Parts: sequence; C-alpha cells; structure tokens
Amino acid sequence: MELFVLWDIDHTLIENAGVSKEIYAAAFRALSGREPAEPARTEGRTDRLIMRDMFLREGLPVPDWPFVETALAQAGKARLEELRRRGTALPGVHDALKAASAQTGWVSSVLTGNISANARVKLAAFGLDYLLDLPVGAYGADAELRPHLVAVARERAQRLHGVAADIPTVLVGDTPRDVEAALTTGSGVLAVASGIHTQEELTAAGAVEVLPDLSDTKRVLGILESFAGH
Repeated sequence: MELFVLWDIDHTLIENAGVSKEIYAAAFRALSGREPAEPARTEGRTDRLIMRDMFLREGLPVPDWPFVETALAQAGKARLEELRRRGTALPGVHDALKAASAQTGWVSSVLTGNISANARVKLAAFGLDYLLDLPVGAYGADAELRPHLVAVARERAQRLHGVAADIPTVLVGDTPRDVEAALTTGSGVLAVASGIHTQEELTAAGAVEVLPDLSDTKRVLGILESFAGH
C-alpha cells in the first residue's frame, strides 16, 4: 500500500538543546545589528512567522524574506558542530526512519517549520538525512502556515515520484500545530509527546494516536501502516 509519511524535526526527530533559538537570535542580530530583547517564540510555527514576530515585537520593519532566509541559513550552517555536540537524535528515531524508508510504496520525508537548509543541518548532525526523501519535503520558506505545507509536499511527491494525488498522508509531530495541520488537510496524525506538550494535550488537540516517543519501532510502524489502509 502507498503512504506518504511527513515527519516534523525539532522535538520529534531531534532535541536541538536550545540551538534553534540561538539560530533565530543570530539571524536577527545579523539583520538588525542588535540582540533581540527576548528569545524567538517557536512552538511549531514556520520560520517565516517566527522571524516576522521577532521583528514586530522589537518594533522594527520586517526585512524582505530572501534576506531573512539567507541570514537563517548562515546562522544554521555555523552551528552544525554546536548542534552535534549539545543535541541528540531522540529515542528510536533512527530505527523508525530506517523502517519507514524500507517500506515498499511509502514516501518518507519531512514537514517542518525550518527552512530547507537548516532542516538539512539538523538532520545531518545526527546522520538522519540519508533516511529521508528530502526533495519532496515541505519547509518553512514554502508557506507561512503549517497546514499549507501539506499541499506543497503532496505536489512535490506527485511531480517527483508520480504518486497519486490522493495518496494517504500521515504527519508525525509533537505539537498541537502538527495535529491541526493534519486534521485540516485530511491527513492522519501520529502525535508524540517528546516535546513540551503532554500526551493529554495532544489528545485534546484531536490526535487519536499518541505515543510518548518513537522508541517502539514496531508500534510506530503499526500505527503508520493503519493509515495506509485508509
């Protein structure tokens, strides 16, 4: 059976140990010439919204997006080794991604608020990039709102792999925004409480399948397979 699996990155696949917020602060500093008064507010939002919010809260004009994306990419590249030193792949992630990539008829990629360059940095830091079909993923530069990224990924999967337009799609993520993106686009969702949100909060957001993390590969694959039959 065919299935399109889209994994969130931060707090779903990896723990970035605060490096993400350092990337946003560095990009803000490069663009504005000063330190932000407070850290970036992330919580599952796209890089477009995160950076816009930082500038608006500081009372500054928002730079054109190409300048913001370049600053983010430079800040992310500079912190690869720091991320590798402080962060980690979360429990079971390597095995879950390897198992998903081996399934016949499945396309396994990412749906993330990170820009593409920084998504690659974060995955490469822990040897996860080669387990995902990154060209068909959807990233923080592709749309402002997370639900809109689902259509971007589906279009890329159709164009690059010839998958059906109505291929069953499932999002794997750790925030209510991941759940919302799935529910509003007719996708399945596997929520994991490996970030700041509890299993109860994710269930309240509408997720039917909720796990503490991705450490039980057999259970993860079983849940994903259940969506392939929908």
